[in-house]
Amino acid sequence: MNSPVDAHWVTIAPGYDGWLALPPAGHGPGLLLFQEIFGVNPHIRAVAEQYALDGFVVLAPDVFWRQQTRVELGYEGGDWQRARELMMGCRPDDLVADIGTASRWLRGHAAVGGARVGAVGYCMGGRLAYLAAATAGVDAAAPFYGGGIHQQLERVASITCPMQFHYAGHDDHIPPEAVDNVRQAFAGKAAEVHVYPGSMHGFNCWSRASYHAPSAALAHGRTLQFLAQHLF
Repeated sequence: MNSPVDAHWVTIAPGYDGWLALPPAGHGPGLLLFQEIFGVNPHIRAVAEQYALDGFVVLAPDVFWRQQTRVELGYEGGDWQRARELMMGCRPDDLVADIGTASRWLRGHAAVGGARVGAVGYCMGGRLAYLAAATAGVDAAAPFYGGGIHQQLERVASITCPMQFHYAGHDDHIPPEAVDNVRQAFAGKAAEVHVYPGSMHGFNCWSRASYHAPSAALAHGRTLQFLAQHLF
């Protein structure tokens, strides 16, 4: 049986591509999907299809395009080392510029038709979803275990859209104090912070050893409710 989702590579700007997944209806709110450090790999493309089946027009930008196009990496050994190198090779100003370019492209796409645009991201992509809220005018954002958000809390004042944060109960990269700092920084704003006991960093990725199905299912359900409320 063929998938009802039309998914393919598109050009966002010269040299800058993205994976676009269209919902069965052919139109809907836009959703920027920001990758982990492993590129727009089979898992991220599957997540794009998952959200497209939920009714969103999903764009997963090729974040590493300035260094290497269409990166697809695994989660161990040499792939892990390469992923780290690519992440470290990203310039913050370039990332912000590329997020803005992707957001404008998606908002202008005929399938979105002027509807609202949100952002979801995982790991490094969680930080990029946070930056999309701070710099690109998205209408809602849901970062999953976004590394480094707690080190950029000066951007909170620029965020006016609703936020929903998802964190692992045990994360070697994001200690509980960091989560508390995020929670405190967003006090009084339209923001939710969810922590999933028994889970580890990367709990949403079914291709990783840290996958935790109960947390992934609960987080996905919460994210869908959140996005439905603020984007449809």
